[in-house]
Amino acid sequence: MKQQPTFVIYVDESGDEGFSFGQGSSEWFILSAVIIKKALDLETVKLIDRVREKLGKPKKRPLHFRDLRHEQRLPYVGEISKSKLRTLSILIHKPSIKEPEKFNERYRLYYYVVRYLLERASWFCRDHHLPSDIGDGSAQIIFSNRGGMSYEELRDYLRLLKEKIGFLDIRINWDVINAEQIVAYSSGKEMGLQIADAIASSAYYAVQPSQHGYTEDRYIRMLKPVIYHYQGRYLGYGLKFWPKEVDEMLENKGQLEWVQKEFS
Repeated sequence: MKQQPTFVIYVDESGDEGFSFGQGSSEWFILSAVIIKKALDLETVKLIDRVREKLGKPKKRPLHFRDLRHEQRLPYVGEISKSKLRTLSILIHKPSIKEPEKFNERYRLYYYVVRYLLERASWFCRDHHLPSDIGDGSAQIIFSNRGGMSYEELRDYLRLLKEKIGFLDIRINWDVINAEQIVAYSSGKEMGLQIADAIASSAYYAVQPSQHGYTEDRYIRMLKPVIYHYQGRYLGYGLKFWPKEVDEMLENKGQLEWVQKEFS
C-alpha cells in the first residue's frame, strides 16, 4: 500500500562544493529545507503569489532571491517569516574541513550535507505529527533539480544509510524519511522550492563575505520566527554549522556575531 505523506520537505542550496578558494569557490556551502504539512501546501503557492504582487513581478515567473534587490528581498523574507512553514539550514565552512580530500569524489560533500539536513527535518516531522493529521507521518522530499545529478544515486545513498543503523551515528528517523518519496523538480514547478531558495540564499548572505568583505545577516534574523528550534535551541537544529572548527568562529566577535546575539 502506497504511503500517504503528512509533510512536504523542499530542499535547495546556495554556494558551491568546490575547494578552489580564491579561484571561484565559495567559502560556504548551504543546504536549506522548508517543511510544511501537505494539507497546508497550498499556502506556499499563495505566499509566492502575494510576494509577486507586492513586487510587481509577472505571474508564473519563478522568483530567484539573488536576482532581487535588497529592498525587494525584505518584503519577501517578511512574508516567509509570517507563514506556517518551518525552515532549517546546514551551513558548511569548507576551509575549516580538515581532510577536504575525502570530499573530492563527485557529490560526496552534497550527500554528506543531505544526511545532516534530513536528520533534522525528520526530527521536526516526528515531533510535530499529530494524531489528527492526514497521512502516516512520513515526508515527501522535493529537491531543486541539480543538472547532471542522479537522484537514484541519492536514493541509493539513503538506502545504504538505513542499512548502517547501529554502525554509524546516523540519526535520521526512518519513519519520516523514505528514499522512495524523493523527487526533483525545477524551481518554476514548485513554489516551495522558490521559498527554499530564499532561505538558502538568506543563510548564504549572512556568512559569505561579498567581494567588498561584507555580509548581510538581516534576512536570516528576520526569519527567526520560522527557523526550527527545539526547547529554545536553534543551533544544532534549525541552524547547523559544520565542521566543529566553526565553533571558534562563532565565539569570536566578527561577521558571525549575529549567531550568538540572535540564536545561541
